[in-house]
Amino acid sequence: MATRKSSQYVRGQNAVDGAGVSLRRVLGYRTIRDFDPFLMLDGFDSTDPADYIKGFPWHPHRGIETVTYLLKGDIEHGDSLGNKGVIGDLQCQWMTAGSGIIHQEMPRASERMLGCQLWVNLPAKDKMTQPAYRDIRQQDVATVSEEKAKVRVLSGNYKSKKGAVKGEYVRVQYLDVDLEPDSTWSYSETPNDQTLFLYLIDGTLATDESLSQFEEKACAILMTASSLNSSEYDEVRVKAGPGGARFFLIAAQPLMEPVAWGGPIVMNTRDELDLAFRDLNNKTFIKHDTPLDL
Repeated sequence: MATRKSSQYVRGQNAVDGAGVSLRRVLGYRTIRDFDPFLMLDGFDSTDPADYIKGFPWHPHRGIETVTYLLKGDIEHGDSLGNKGVIGDLQCQWMTAGSGIIHQEMPRASERMLGCQLWVNLPAKDKMTQPAYRDIRQQDVATVSEEKAKVRVLSGNYKSKKGAVKGEYVRVQYLDVDLEPDSTWSYSETPNDQTLFLYLIDGTLATDESLSQFEEKACAILMTASSLNSSEYDEVRVKAGPGGARFFLIAAQPLMEPVAWGGPIVMNTRDELDLAFRDLNNKTFIKHDTPLDL
């Protein structure tokens, strides 16, 4: 079996967003072509509430899905239509912004805030779909216990276990892999024509052919297949360092569509983007009264 090769390492850069939240912007505008359909990935890891307590007050989204997953922490969220909830340890919020939502995410002081937010682009035909929320609790996520690893299946399927989310518009494979020190793990369940990357959120991980060059946390590693034949399944092989590794395996079919990006809104054309901001100014941004609960 052929092996997917680590073709790109992206560490991003420190940034401040929202009302003053310190984070690591790993994926962004410069990576959208290679990581399609994934637009942005912000990682956060802090034991100092001053880094994040100001949060992300009311702001709009259109044309994307946001996936916020915490290993540790506590974030309150709510939207302009009355939905609200809390994301805690090993919990996730999967939000389809669709035609438009205005929401806020306000972290609360925690012993450690460790997690990430991923933006998934919506296909052009679904940009204006009805907004939807999915709050994923710890008990909603299937866990596969292996000899040297524990794999949580947030979305997609793994070894006959179904994820908590299917993915109505983009079928995302989202695995949370906790790998023991100095141990190897292999995976071959994503077809070659899909974009696949690993986000190393804690510890160290080797993905090179010799499994000897270890990458440190807060790194997105693009794994490229030997061909784009959808009937082939190249293997991903990794090895944890002496302190173990915690990483997310994330994959989906690329959209290969134009991207017009303006802050929290992502459309396909400049005209669509301009219309979205006119809607905001005219207070016609919200197109549906009630979001769906997938």
